[in-house]
Amino acid sequence: MAGYERSLERTRSYLKAGDAVFEFGCGTGTTALRLAPLVGRIMATDISGEMIAIAGRKAEAAGCGNAEFRVGTPDALALPGETFDVALGFNVLHLVAARDAVLKGVHRLLKPGGVFISKTPCLNEATSLLRLALPLMQAVGKAPSVSFLGATELEREIAAAGFKIIERGRHASRGKDIRPFLVARKR
Repeated sequence: MAGYERSLERTRSYLKAGDAVFEFGCGTGTTALRLAPLVGRIMATDISGEMIAIAGRKAEAAGCGNAEFRVGTPDALALPGETFDVALGFNVLHLVAARDAVLKGVHRLLKPGGVFISKTPCLNEATSLLRLALPLMQAVGKAPSVSFLGATELEREIAAAGFKIIERGRHASRGKDIRPFLVARKR
C-alpha cells in the first residue's frame, strides 16, 4: 500500500482541477475514484463488464458525479481524438497482447502535450522463481496471459507510440520494485 500511495502522490502532482482524465484497466475503479475529486472529469475503462458494474456502484455510493465508467480499451473506444489532458494505465500494460495498438490509442486520445502515467510490472525483472512458476500456473489456468518485458523495452514501446519519458520512478515499500512508474508527454 505504501508504494501505491507514493504512486498516487506523484500522479496527483500532474493533475489540475479542470483536467479531463482517462484511465484504462481500471478494474473496480478504486484509483479513478480516489483521483476524481482533483479533476474536472475522469473516464475509466476496463475490458470486464463486471468490474465496470462494481466501479459504477462504488461511484454512485460515493456520490462521485464526475467519474464515468465504460467497457473498452483505448484503441477501440469511439471517442474523438485529443479529448483528454492525462491518461493513466496502472498495472495493466503487461496484460495487454496488442500493447502497440493500446499505446497508439492512448496517444490519439490525449491532447497535444498531454501526459500518460503508467506503472507496469516488468516481469523480466522478477525473481527467477516467479519467472518459472508463472508459465506453469498459466498452463493449468491459474494465471492470466502476461508479457515478460523489461523496463527498457517498455520505455522503448512508449516512445515508439509518440511519447517522451519525462519521469521515471520506483515506489516499492521494501525490496526491489519490478514496477517502474513512468510519466510520458505526448510529442
